[in-house]
Amino acid sequence: MKKKVGSFFHHLLLIILVVIWLIPILWLVVTAFSGYPGINKTHFFPETWTISNFTTLFLKPDSVVQYGRWFSNTLIIAIFTCIISTVFVLMVSYAFSCMRFKGRKTLMSLSLILNMFPGVLSMIAVYFVLKSLGLTNSHLGMIIVYSAGSGLGYLIVKGFMDTVPVSLREAARLEGASELQIFTKIMLPICKPIIVYQVINSFLLPWGDFVFAKLMLNSGISKDYTVAIGLYNMLDRSLVNQYFSIFCAGGFIVSIPISILFIIMQKFYVEGVTGGSVKG
Repeated sequence: MKKKVGSFFHHLLLIILVVIWLIPILWLVVTAFSGYPGINKTHFFPETWTISNFTTLFLKPDSVVQYGRWFSNTLIIAIFTCIISTVFVLMVSYAFSCMRFKGRKTLMSLSLILNMFPGVLSMIAVYFVLKSLGLTNSHLGMIIVYSAGSGLGYLIVKGFMDTVPVSLREAARLEGASELQIFTKIMLPICKPIIVYQVINSFLLPWGDFVFAKLMLNSGISKDYTVAIGLYNMLDRSLVNQYFSIFCAGGFIVSIPISILFIIMQKFYVEGVTGGSVKG
């Protein structure tokens, strides 16, 4: 009886937490279809429904809303950052996990210590370095910064590679395989689950970042903004009553690429888990 009562309250608590978590998301979604442009404080669900907020985002750009341009800017930055960061992390993780060289442990410790410092502390210094190179208000500069230090976050991927049997690599070496062949033909197929994790994390960082993007893209030229900056500007006191529903529509759309990425990568994640070392 005590078990049943305890289980009931545990499930009740989880249901309450889920409801609390879902209410703001549901409100954002329904407001995206609202015919009222501002914040409706009297009704949770809109009195009138419309899709005009979505058409405004892409088909009716103005001096405030240039969502199509923001979306493409953010997507380009996120894709290039994702590719470069994933390659860096995989190479660093393989070197620390599977290779033995002088100073390896010192480099690992130094990398971990550097990665512990909050990135916010270095933002001003990074900004002035990029300014001296003429890379502020530049998407290239943002890609460089997002990708440059990604190799320091090798620990989780290295931990996964450490679980791969050494005998697989030794057998490949006896067959005459080079380090590159071992890396590409043995380690990468086995490491599909952790590669999926790294790809999603690398994509999410620039996709949802606001602080660094706001610091870098400070020219005031709307067409250069990322989605995060553009949506934030819609919440200005002078604009919020005209653009809040459009803001919610933009917030809804920005979640779609992440959902698509997760659905696509989930297949490879499951294959990696079920395939194991047989895949290699």
